[in-house]
Amino acid sequence: MAIEDAPATPEERDVSKAEVHAKVDVVDDHSHEVSTKRQSLSDLFTIFASGFALISDGYQNNLMTMTNVLLKSEYPKEYTTLVSTRVSNALLVGEIIGQVVVGLTCDYFGRKMAIVFTTLMIVVGGILATAAHGVTINGMFWMMTVARGIVGFGTGGEYPASSTSASEAANDLMPKHRGPAFIMVTNFPLSFGGPFAVSIFLIVLAACHQSHLSTVWRVCFGIGCIWPLSVFYFRIRMLNSKLYRRGAIKQHVPYKLVIRYYWKTLIGTCGAWFLYGMSLYMNTDFASGLVIDVLSIDFVTFPNGVFSGTIISSVVKNGTIRETGEWQLLLGAIALPGVFLGAILCDRVGRKNIMMIGFSGYLVFGLIIGCAFDRITKILPLFIIFYGLMQSSGNFGPGNMLGLMSSESYATGVRGTCYGLSAAVGKAGAAIGTQAFQPISNNLGKKWTFIIAAICGVVGILVTWFFVPDLTGEDLRLRDEKFRAYLVSHGWDGSMGEDDLKADAGEGIHTENFVSATAAKAA
Repeated sequence: MAIEDAPATPEERDVSKAEVHAKVDVVDDHSHEVSTKRQSLSDLFTIFASGFALISDGYQNNLMTMTNVLLKSEYPKEYTTLVSTRVSNALLVGEIIGQVVVGLTCDYFGRKMAIVFTTLMIVVGGILATAAHGVTINGMFWMMTVARGIVGFGTGGEYPASSTSASEAANDLMPKHRGPAFIMVTNFPLSFGGPFAVSIFLIVLAACHQSHLSTVWRVCFGIGCIWPLSVFYFRIRMLNSKLYRRGAIKQHVPYKLVIRYYWKTLIGTCGAWFLYGMSLYMNTDFASGLVIDVLSIDFVTFPNGVFSGTIISSVVKNGTIRETGEWQLLLGAIALPGVFLGAILCDRVGRKNIMMIGFSGYLVFGLIIGCAFDRITKILPLFIIFYGLMQSSGNFGPGNMLGLMSSESYATGVRGTCYGLSAAVGKAGAAIGTQAFQPISNNLGKKWTFIIAAICGVVGILVTWFFVPDLTGEDLRLRDEKFRAYLVSHGWDGSMGEDDLKADAGEGIHTENFVSATAAKAA
Protein backbone atom coordinates (compact mmCIF):
# COMPACT_ATOMS: atom_id res chain seq x y z
CA MET A 1 0.00 0.00 0.00
CA ALA A 2 1.37 3.41 -0.94
CA ILE A 3 2.16 5.90 1.78
CA GLU A 4 -0.14 8.89 1.73
CA ASP A 5 1.68 11.88 3.26
CA ALA A 6 -0.28 14.72 4.81
CA PRO A 7 0.46 18.06 3.12
CA ALA A 8 3.24 19.87 4.93
CA THR A 9 2.99 23.47 6.02
CA PRO A 10 5.37 25.99 4.38
CA GLU A 11 7.42 26.10 7.59
CA GLU A 12 7.70 22.31 7.72
CA ARG A 13 8.71 22.19 4.06
CA ASP A 14 11.40 24.81 4.65
CA VAL A 15 12.77 22.85 7.62
CA SER A 16 12.67 19.60 5.64
CA LYS A 17 14.45 21.18 2.70
CA ALA A 18 17.14 22.58 4.99
CA GLU A 19 17.61 19.19 6.62
CA VAL A 20 17.83 17.42 3.27
CA HIS A 21 20.37 19.89 1.91
CA ALA A 22 22.36 19.55 5.14
CA LYS A 23 22.50 15.79 4.64
CA VAL A 24 23.57 16.19 1.02
CA ASP A 25 26.22 18.73 2.00
CA VAL A 26 27.67 16.25 4.49
CA VAL A 27 27.97 13.66 1.73
CA ASP A 28 29.43 16.24 -0.65
CA ASP A 29 32.06 17.23 1.89
CA HIS A 30 33.52 13.74 1.59
CA SER A 31 33.59 13.95 -2.20
CA HIS A 32 36.46 15.58 -4.00
CA GLU A 33 35.63 14.11 -7.38
CA VAL A 34 33.04 16.66 -8.53
CA SER A 35 33.43 20.33 -7.67
CA THR A 36 30.37 22.51 -7.09
CA LYS A 37 31.39 24.83 -9.90
CA ARG A 38 31.79 22.01 -12.40
CA GLN A 39 28.45 20.47 -11.39
CA SER A 40 26.65 23.81 -11.70
CA LEU A 41 28.15 24.40 -15.14
CA SER A 42 27.14 20.90 -16.19
CA ASP A 43 23.58 21.49 -14.93
CA LEU A 44 23.36 24.71 -16.93
CA PHE A 45 24.50 23.07 -20.15
CA THR A 46 22.26 20.06 -19.50
CA ILE A 47 19.20 22.33 -19.35
CA PHE A 48 20.30 24.26 -22.44
CA ALA A 49 21.14 21.13 -24.43
CA SER A 50 17.85 19.45 -23.46
CA GLY A 51 15.85 22.36 -24.83
CA PHE A 52 17.82 22.54 -28.06
CA ALA A 53 17.68 18.77 -28.57
CA LEU A 54 13.93 18.65 -28.02
CA ILE A 55 13.52 21.25 -30.78
CA SER A 56 15.05 18.53 -32.94
CA ASP A 57 12.46 16.07 -31.65
CA GLY A 58 9.62 18.47 -32.40
CA TYR A 59 11.12 19.03 -35.85
CA GLN A 60 11.29 15.29 -36.57
CA ASN A 61 7.80 14.67 -35.19
CA ASN A 62 6.25 17.27 -37.48
CA LEU A 63 8.44 16.89 -40.56
CA MET A 64 6.23 14.25 -42.20
CA THR A 65 3.20 16.55 -42.16
CA MET A 66 4.42 18.43 -45.23
CA THR A 67 6.73 15.70 -46.52
CA ASN A 68 3.71 13.44 -47.08
CA VAL A 69 2.09 16.13 -49.21
CA LEU A 70 5.28 16.51 -51.22
CA LEU A 71 5.91 12.78 -51.71
CA LYS A 72 2.37 12.24 -52.94
CA SER A 73 2.89 15.01 -55.45
CA GLU A 74 6.22 13.56 -56.62
CA TYR A 75 5.14 9.90 -56.63
CA PRO A 76 1.35 9.94 -57.15
CA LYS A 77 1.12 6.26 -58.14
CA GLU A 78 3.71 4.72 -55.82
CA TYR A 79 3.04 6.74 -52.66
CA THR A 80 -0.29 5.12 -51.84
CA THR A 81 -2.25 5.48 -48.62
CA LEU A 82 -0.75 2.21 -47.38
CA VAL A 83 2.82 3.35 -48.05
CA SER A 84 2.19 6.77 -46.56
CA THR A 85 0.75 5.26 -43.39
CA ARG A 86 3.68 2.86 -43.09
CA VAL A 87 6.32 5.57 -43.48
CA SER A 88 4.54 7.96 -41.12
CA ASN A 89 3.73 5.43 -38.40
CA ALA A 90 7.30 4.10 -38.35
CA LEU A 91 8.23 7.13 -36.25
CA LEU A 92 5.36 6.43 -33.83
CA VAL A 93 6.32 2.77 -33.36
CA GLY A 94 9.97 3.71 -32.88
CA GLU A 95 9.02 6.35 -30.31
CA ILE A 96 6.98 3.93 -28.21
CA ILE A 97 9.84 1.43 -28.13
CA GLY A 98 12.40 4.16 -27.46
CA GLN A 99 10.44 5.65 -24.57
CA VAL A 100 10.25 2.32 -22.74
CA VAL A 101 13.77 1.06 -23.53
CA VAL A 102 15.59 4.35 -22.93
CA GLY A 103 13.48 5.02 -19.85
CA LEU A 104 14.93 1.86 -18.33
CA THR A 105 18.38 2.58 -19.74
CA CYS A 106 18.69 6.06 -18.27
CA ASP A 107 17.88 4.67 -14.80
CA TYR A 108 20.33 1.77 -15.04
CA PHE A 109 23.24 3.31 -16.96
CA GLY A 110 22.81 7.02 -16.31
CA ARG A 111 21.25 10.05 -17.95
CA LYS A 112 24.41 10.90 -19.87
CA MET A 113 24.78 7.52 -21.58
CA ALA A 114 21.10 7.46 -22.55
CA ILE A 115 21.21 11.00 -23.94
CA VAL A 116 24.34 10.35 -26.01
CA PHE A 117 22.76 7.16 -27.38
CA THR A 118 19.48 8.84 -28.39
CA THR A 119 21.40 11.65 -30.09
CA LEU A 120 23.34 9.14 -32.18
CA MET A 121 20.14 7.30 -33.12
CA ILE A 122 18.51 10.50 -34.37
CA VAL A 123 21.59 11.39 -36.42
CA VAL A 124 22.02 7.90 -37.91
CA GLY A 125 18.33 7.63 -38.75
CA GLY A 126 18.33 11.11 -40.28
CA ILE A 127 21.31 10.28 -42.48
CA LEU A 128 19.67 7.07 -43.68
CA ALA A 129 16.41 8.90 -44.44
CA THR A 130 18.30 11.58 -46.37
CA ALA A 131 20.10 8.93 -48.44
CA ALA A 132 17.00 6.74 -48.90
CA HIS A 133 17.42 4.75 -52.11
CA GLY A 134 16.37 1.45 -53.63
CA VAL A 135 16.35 -0.61 -56.78
CA THR A 136 12.69 0.36 -57.04
CA ILE A 137 10.76 3.32 -55.69
CA ASN A 138 8.98 0.99 -53.29
CA GLY A 139 12.40 -0.14 -52.06
CA MET A 140 13.29 3.49 -51.40
CA PHE A 141 10.15 3.88 -49.29
CA TRP A 142 11.03 0.76 -47.30
CA MET A 143 14.46 2.23 -46.54
CA MET A 144 12.76 5.46 -45.52
CA THR A 145 10.43 3.48 -43.23
CA VAL A 146 13.35 1.82 -41.45
CA ALA A 147 15.21 5.13 -41.19
CA ARG A 148 12.22 6.90 -39.70
CA GLY A 149 11.79 4.07 -37.21
CA ILE A 150 15.39 4.60 -36.05
CA VAL A 151 14.77 8.33 -35.75
CA GLY A 152 11.62 7.56 -33.76
CA PHE A 153 13.56 5.38 -31.34
CA GLY A 154 15.91 8.31 -30.74
CA THR A 155 13.24 10.98 -30.41
CA GLY A 156 11.14 8.72 -28.19
CA GLY A 157 14.13 8.08 -25.98
CA GLU A 158 14.71 11.82 -25.64
CA TYR A 159 11.46 12.13 -23.69
CA PRO A 160 12.63 10.28 -20.55
CA ALA A 161 16.36 10.96 -21.00
CA SER A 162 16.29 14.72 -21.66
CA SER A 163 13.27 15.48 -19.51
CA THR A 164 14.51 13.71 -16.39
CA SER A 165 18.00 15.19 -16.71
CA ALA A 166 16.58 18.69 -17.25
CA SER A 167 14.28 18.36 -14.22
CA GLU A 168 17.10 17.15 -11.97
CA ALA A 169 19.51 19.82 -13.20
CA ALA A 170 16.90 22.56 -12.71
CA ASN A 171 16.21 21.26 -9.21
CA ASP A 172 19.81 22.00 -8.23
CA LEU A 173 20.37 25.12 -10.33
CA MET A 174 17.05 26.96 -9.94
CA PRO A 175 14.85 25.10 -7.43
CA LYS A 176 12.32 27.91 -7.00
CA HIS A 177 11.69 28.08 -10.76
CA ARG A 178 12.08 24.42 -11.67
CA GLY A 179 8.54 24.08 -13.07
CA PRO A 180 8.59 27.02 -15.52
CA ALA A 181 12.18 26.23 -16.52
CA PHE A 182 11.28 22.62 -17.22
CA ILE A 183 8.32 23.58 -19.41
CA MET A 184 10.38 26.05 -21.41
CA VAL A 185 13.03 23.46 -22.25
CA THR A 186 10.65 20.54 -22.88
CA ASN A 187 7.10 21.25 -24.08
CA PHE A 188 7.94 24.59 -25.67
CA PRO A 189 10.69 23.14 -27.94
CA LEU A 190 8.42 20.21 -28.82
CA SER A 191 5.54 22.56 -29.68
CA PHE A 192 7.83 25.01 -31.45
CA GLY A 193 9.16 22.14 -33.56
CA GLY A 194 5.91 22.14 -35.57
CA PRO A 195 6.05 25.65 -37.05
CA PHE A 196 9.84 25.37 -37.13
CA ALA A 197 9.69 22.26 -39.35
CA VAL A 198 7.20 23.92 -41.70
CA SER A 199 9.34 27.09 -41.83
CA ILE A 200 12.41 25.07 -42.87
CA PHE A 201 10.30 23.21 -45.41
CA LEU A 202 9.02 26.44 -46.97
CA ILE A 203 12.52 27.95 -47.12
CA VAL A 204 13.94 24.87 -48.85
CA LEU A 205 10.93 24.68 -51.18
CA ALA A 206 11.42 28.33 -52.16
CA ALA A 207 15.15 27.79 -52.70
CA CYS A 208 14.29 24.96 -55.09
CA HIS A 209 11.77 27.22 -56.90
CA GLN A 210 8.92 24.87 -55.88
CA SER A 211 10.40 22.11 -58.04
CA HIS A 212 13.11 19.45 -57.58
CA LEU A 213 10.87 17.90 -54.95
CA SER A 214 13.28 15.05 -54.20
CA THR A 215 15.90 17.63 -53.24
CA VAL A 216 13.44 19.36 -50.92
CA TRP A 217 12.57 16.35 -48.75
CA ARG A 218 16.15 15.04 -48.70
CA VAL A 219 17.49 18.41 -47.55
CA CYS A 220 14.77 18.66 -44.88
CA PHE A 221 15.66 15.21 -43.56
CA GLY A 222 19.35 16.12 -43.59
CA ILE A 223 18.80 19.40 -41.72
CA GLY A 224 17.18 17.35 -38.95
CA CYS A 225 20.64 15.92 -38.17
CA ILE A 226 22.15 19.34 -37.50
CA TRP A 227 20.24 20.19 -34.30
CA PRO A 228 21.28 17.15 -32.22
CA LEU A 229 24.85 17.36 -33.53
CA SER A 230 25.06 21.03 -32.49
CA VAL A 231 24.75 20.08 -28.79
CA PHE A 232 26.48 16.71 -28.96
CA TYR A 233 29.73 18.08 -27.49
CA PHE A 234 27.91 19.48 -24.44
CA ARG A 235 26.11 16.18 -23.93
CA ILE A 236 29.35 14.21 -23.99
CA ARG A 237 30.82 16.56 -21.40
CA MET A 238 27.78 16.62 -19.09
CA LEU A 239 27.73 15.01 -15.66
CA ASN A 240 24.95 12.98 -14.16
CA SER A 241 23.03 15.08 -11.64
CA LYS A 242 23.66 14.96 -7.89
CA LEU A 243 20.18 13.52 -7.50
CA TYR A 244 21.00 10.65 -9.82
CA ARG A 245 24.43 10.00 -8.32
CA ARG A 246 22.75 9.58 -4.91
CA GLY A 247 19.40 8.05 -5.89
CA ALA A 248 20.17 5.67 -8.77
CA ILE A 249 19.25 2.00 -8.31
CA LYS A 250 21.51 0.01 -10.60
CA GLN A 251 21.04 -3.48 -9.18
CA HIS A 252 18.12 -5.48 -7.80
CA VAL A 253 15.47 -2.86 -8.52
CA PRO A 254 12.47 -3.69 -6.28
CA TYR A 255 9.81 -3.32 -8.95
CA LYS A 256 7.08 -4.88 -6.80
CA LEU A 257 7.65 -2.24 -4.13
CA VAL A 258 7.82 0.47 -6.82
CA ILE A 259 4.40 -0.58 -8.13
CA ARG A 260 2.94 -0.77 -4.62
CA TYR A 261 4.23 2.71 -3.84
CA TYR A 262 3.39 4.39 -7.14
CA TRP A 263 0.39 2.44 -8.50
CA LYS A 264 -2.00 5.32 -8.04
CA THR A 265 0.36 7.88 -9.55
CA LEU A 266 1.09 5.59 -12.52
CA ILE A 267 -2.64 5.30 -13.25
CA GLY A 268 -2.81 9.09 -13.17
CA THR A 269 0.14 9.93 -15.42
CA CYS A 270 -0.39 7.01 -17.83
CA GLY A 271 -4.16 7.49 -18.01
CA ALA A 272 -4.05 11.25 -18.48
CA TRP A 273 -1.31 10.99 -21.11
CA PHE A 274 -3.30 8.30 -22.95
CA LEU A 275 -6.43 10.47 -23.07
CA TYR A 276 -4.50 13.56 -24.14
CA GLY A 277 -2.70 11.65 -26.88
CA MET A 278 -5.89 10.05 -28.19
CA SER A 279 -7.95 13.25 -28.26
CA LEU A 280 -5.15 15.37 -29.74
CA TYR A 281 -4.11 12.99 -32.50
CA MET A 282 -7.63 11.92 -33.41
CA ASN A 283 -8.47 15.53 -34.22
CA THR A 284 -5.23 16.04 -36.05
CA ASP A 285 -5.97 12.97 -38.14
CA PHE A 286 -9.36 14.53 -38.78
CA ALA A 287 -7.40 17.43 -40.22
CA SER A 288 -5.73 15.14 -42.71
CA GLY A 289 -9.08 13.79 -43.82
CA LEU A 290 -10.46 17.10 -45.00
CA VAL A 291 -7.24 18.00 -46.73
CA ILE A 292 -7.83 14.86 -48.77
CA ASP A 293 -11.37 15.96 -49.61
CA VAL A 294 -10.62 19.52 -50.69
CA LEU A 295 -7.03 19.62 -51.88
CA SER A 296 -7.25 16.25 -53.58
CA ILE A 297 -4.05 15.22 -51.83
CA ASP A 298 -4.34 11.60 -50.68
CA PHE A 299 -2.09 11.47 -47.63
CA VAL A 300 -2.48 9.81 -44.27
CA THR A 301 0.14 11.04 -41.86
CA PHE A 302 1.19 10.60 -38.28
CA PRO A 303 0.70 14.31 -37.60
CA ASN A 304 2.59 14.68 -34.36
CA GLY A 305 1.65 18.31 -33.96
CA VAL A 306 -1.27 20.64 -33.60
CA PHE A 307 -2.28 21.54 -37.14
CA SER A 308 -5.79 21.64 -38.53
CA GLY A 309 -6.26 20.53 -42.11
CA THR A 310 -9.87 21.60 -41.74
CA ILE A 311 -8.86 25.24 -41.66
CA ILE A 312 -6.45 24.70 -44.53
CA SER A 313 -9.08 22.95 -46.60
CA SER A 314 -11.58 25.72 -45.91
CA VAL A 315 -9.19 28.40 -47.13
CA VAL A 316 -6.98 26.80 -49.77
CA LYS A 317 -9.11 25.65 -52.66
CA ASN A 318 -6.98 23.45 -54.91
CA GLY A 319 -3.97 25.17 -53.39
CA THR A 320 -0.29 24.60 -54.02
CA ILE A 321 2.12 22.88 -51.67
CA ARG A 322 3.47 26.29 -50.65
CA GLU A 323 0.02 27.63 -49.76
CA THR A 324 -0.73 24.51 -47.73
CA GLY A 325 2.56 24.94 -45.88
CA GLU A 326 1.88 28.59 -45.10
CA TRP A 327 -1.43 27.76 -43.46
CA GLN A 328 0.19 24.91 -41.55
CA LEU A 329 2.74 27.40 -40.23
CA LEU A 330 0.05 29.80 -39.04
CA LEU A 331 -1.96 27.11 -37.32
CA GLY A 332 1.10 25.67 -35.61
CA ALA A 333 1.93 29.08 -34.19
CA ILE A 334 -1.59 29.59 -32.80
CA ALA A 335 -1.11 26.86 -30.20
CA LEU A 336 2.13 28.28 -28.76
CA PRO A 337 0.67 30.93 -26.35
CA GLY A 338 -0.81 28.18 -24.19
CA VAL A 339 2.71 26.91 -23.46
CA PHE A 340 3.85 30.29 -22.11
CA LEU A 341 0.71 30.84 -20.04
CA GLY A 342 0.98 27.40 -18.46
CA ALA A 343 4.64 28.01 -17.59
CA ILE A 344 3.81 31.32 -15.92
CA LEU A 345 0.92 29.94 -13.84
CA CYS A 346 2.07 26.42 -12.94
CA ASP A 347 3.56 27.48 -9.60
CA ARG A 348 0.85 30.00 -8.73
CA VAL A 349 -2.23 27.95 -9.63
CA GLY A 350 -0.78 24.47 -9.11
CA ARG A 351 0.17 21.71 -11.51
CA LYS A 352 -2.92 19.58 -10.91
CA ASN A 353 -5.32 22.52 -11.29
CA ILE A 354 -3.62 23.68 -14.48
CA MET A 355 -3.98 20.21 -16.01
CA MET A 356 -7.69 20.02 -15.16
CA ILE A 357 -8.24 23.50 -16.63
CA GLY A 358 -6.50 22.38 -19.82
CA PHE A 359 -8.68 19.28 -20.10
CA SER A 360 -11.69 21.55 -19.52
CA GLY A 361 -10.68 23.45 -22.64
CA TYR A 362 -11.06 20.26 -24.65
CA LEU A 363 -14.50 19.78 -23.11
CA VAL A 364 -15.74 23.32 -23.79
CA PHE A 365 -14.26 23.98 -27.23
CA GLY A 366 -14.69 20.39 -28.40
CA LEU A 367 -18.41 20.56 -27.68
CA ILE A 368 -18.77 23.99 -29.29
CA ILE A 369 -17.05 22.91 -32.49
CA GLY A 370 -18.62 19.44 -32.58
CA CYS A 371 -22.21 20.48 -31.88
CA ALA A 372 -22.09 23.46 -34.24
CA PHE A 373 -19.76 21.83 -36.77
CA ASP A 374 -21.83 22.41 -39.91
CA ARG A 375 -22.39 26.09 -39.11
CA ILE A 376 -19.04 27.01 -37.58
CA THR A 377 -17.00 25.61 -40.45
CA LYS A 378 -18.76 28.07 -42.74
CA ILE A 379 -17.49 31.01 -40.65
CA LEU A 380 -13.77 30.62 -41.09
CA PRO A 381 -12.47 33.25 -38.61
CA LEU A 382 -14.75 31.92 -35.86
CA PHE A 383 -13.67 28.36 -36.50
CA ILE A 384 -9.99 29.38 -36.44
CA ILE A 385 -10.46 31.08 -33.07
CA PHE A 386 -12.25 28.16 -31.41
CA TYR A 387 -10.00 25.48 -32.85
CA GLY A 388 -6.91 27.51 -31.92
CA LEU A 389 -8.21 27.96 -28.36
CA MET A 390 -8.85 24.24 -28.11
CA GLN A 391 -5.31 23.36 -29.15
CA SER A 392 -3.79 26.10 -27.02
CA SER A 393 -5.69 24.84 -23.96
CA GLY A 394 -4.15 21.43 -24.61
CA ASN A 395 -0.67 22.94 -24.51
CA PHE A 396 -1.60 25.04 -21.46
CA GLY A 397 -2.79 22.05 -19.44
CA PRO A 398 -1.86 18.43 -20.18
CA GLY A 399 0.74 19.34 -22.81
CA ASN A 400 2.76 21.25 -20.20
CA MET A 401 1.87 19.43 -17.02
CA LEU A 402 2.09 15.78 -18.02
CA GLY A 403 5.83 15.95 -18.63
CA LEU A 404 6.42 18.16 -15.60
CA MET A 405 4.38 16.02 -13.20
CA SER A 406 5.83 12.78 -14.57
CA SER A 407 9.32 14.12 -13.87
CA GLU A 408 8.40 15.30 -10.36
CA SER A 409 6.12 12.50 -9.11
CA TYR A 410 8.65 9.67 -9.12
CA ALA A 411 11.86 9.12 -7.19
CA THR A 412 15.17 9.51 -9.02
CA GLY A 413 15.91 5.78 -9.05
CA VAL A 414 12.83 4.99 -11.15
CA ARG A 415 12.09 8.40 -12.66
CA GLY A 416 13.20 7.51 -16.19
CA THR A 417 11.33 4.19 -16.18
CA CYS A 418 8.04 5.66 -14.95
CA TYR A 419 8.34 8.74 -17.17
CA GLY A 420 9.08 6.62 -20.23
CA LEU A 421 6.20 4.25 -19.48
CA SER A 422 3.76 7.15 -19.06
CA ALA A 423 4.91 8.78 -22.32
CA ALA A 424 4.72 5.45 -24.17
CA VAL A 425 1.12 4.93 -23.03
CA GLY A 426 0.42 8.43 -24.34
CA LYS A 427 1.85 7.47 -27.74
CA ALA A 428 -0.30 4.33 -27.67
CA GLY A 429 -3.27 6.64 -27.18
CA ALA A 430 -2.10 8.64 -30.18
CA ALA A 431 -1.94 5.47 -32.28
CA ILE A 432 -5.45 4.46 -31.22
CA GLY A 433 -6.77 7.96 -31.92
CA THR A 434 -5.17 7.93 -35.36
CA GLN A 435 -6.60 4.52 -36.25
CA ALA A 436 -10.03 5.28 -34.77
CA PHE A 437 -10.51 8.41 -36.83
CA GLN A 438 -11.57 6.82 -40.10
CA PRO A 439 -14.26 4.48 -38.68
CA ILE A 440 -15.69 7.30 -36.55
CA SER A 441 -15.63 9.72 -39.46
CA ASN A 442 -17.30 7.26 -41.83
CA ASN A 443 -19.98 6.00 -39.44
CA LEU A 444 -20.75 8.96 -37.20
CA GLY A 445 -19.47 12.00 -39.11
CA LYS A 446 -16.39 14.18 -38.72
CA LYS A 447 -17.99 16.35 -36.03
CA TRP A 448 -17.87 13.38 -33.67
CA THR A 449 -14.07 13.51 -33.56
CA PHE A 450 -14.47 16.81 -31.67
CA ILE A 451 -17.26 15.48 -29.47
CA ILE A 452 -15.16 12.44 -28.53
CA ALA A 453 -12.25 14.80 -27.78
CA ALA A 454 -14.60 16.61 -25.39
CA ILE A 455 -15.48 13.29 -23.75
CA CYS A 456 -11.77 12.55 -23.37
CA GLY A 457 -11.50 15.95 -21.69
CA VAL A 458 -14.11 14.96 -19.09
CA VAL A 459 -12.42 11.63 -18.39
CA GLY A 460 -9.08 13.44 -18.25
CA ILE A 461 -10.39 15.75 -15.54
CA LEU A 462 -11.64 12.77 -13.50
CA VAL A 463 -8.38 10.82 -13.89
CA THR A 464 -6.38 13.89 -12.87
CA TRP A 465 -8.60 14.60 -9.86
CA PHE A 466 -8.57 11.07 -8.46
CA PHE A 467 -5.13 9.75 -9.40
CA VAL A 468 -2.64 12.55 -10.07
CA PRO A 469 -0.82 13.84 -6.95
CA ASP A 470 -1.15 17.51 -6.03
CA LEU A 471 2.49 18.56 -6.35
CA THR A 472 3.76 21.84 -4.95
CA GLY A 473 7.15 22.10 -6.60
CA GLU A 474 9.00 20.88 -3.49
CA ASP A 475 12.64 19.82 -3.65
CA LEU A 476 12.93 16.48 -5.45
CA ARG A 477 15.25 15.28 -2.66
CA LEU A 478 12.27 15.16 -0.32
CA ARG A 479 10.44 12.69 -2.56
CA ASP A 480 13.63 10.65 -2.96
CA GLU A 481 14.04 10.40 0.78
CA LYS A 482 10.44 9.31 1.38
CA PHE A 483 10.82 6.65 -1.30
CA ARG A 484 14.07 5.38 0.21
CA ALA A 485 12.45 5.25 3.65
CA TYR A 486 9.60 3.19 2.21
CA LEU A 487 11.98 0.72 0.55
CA VAL A 488 14.09 0.27 3.67
CA SER A 489 11.04 -0.12 5.91
CA HIS A 490 9.84 -2.94 3.63
CA GLY A 491 13.06 -4.87 3.88
CA TRP A 492 15.01 -3.68 0.82
CA ASP A 493 18.67 -3.29 1.75
CA GLY A 494 20.34 -2.56 -1.58
CA SER A 495 22.69 0.28 -2.41
CA MET A 496 21.76 3.48 -4.20
CA GLY A 497 23.74 6.01 -6.17
CA GLU A 498 27.00 5.90 -8.07
CA ASP A 499 30.58 7.15 -7.92
CA ASP A 500 31.18 9.74 -5.20
CA LEU A 501 27.65 9.62 -3.73
CA LYS A 502 27.03 5.87 -3.67
CA ALA A 503 25.77 4.57 -0.30
CA ASP A 504 23.37 2.12 1.28
CA ALA A 505 19.69 2.94 0.83
CA GLY A 506 19.14 3.52 4.55
CA GLU A 507 22.02 5.96 4.94
CA GLY A 508 20.93 9.54 5.55
CA ILE A 509 17.21 8.84 6.00
CA HIS A 510 15.58 11.21 8.48
CA THR A 511 14.29 9.48 11.60
CA GLU A 512 10.74 10.82 11.24
CA ASN A 513 10.44 9.56 7.66
CA PHE A 514 11.71 6.10 8.65
CA VAL A 515 9.34 5.94 11.62
CA SER A 516 6.35 6.93 9.47
CA ALA A 517 7.30 4.36 6.83
CA THR A 518 7.68 1.63 9.45
CA ALA A 519 4.34 2.56 11.01
CA ALA A 520 2.67 2.36 7.62
CA LYS A 521 4.18 -1.08 7.09
CA ALA A 522 2.92 -2.27 10.47
CA ALA A 523 -0.56 -0.93 9.76
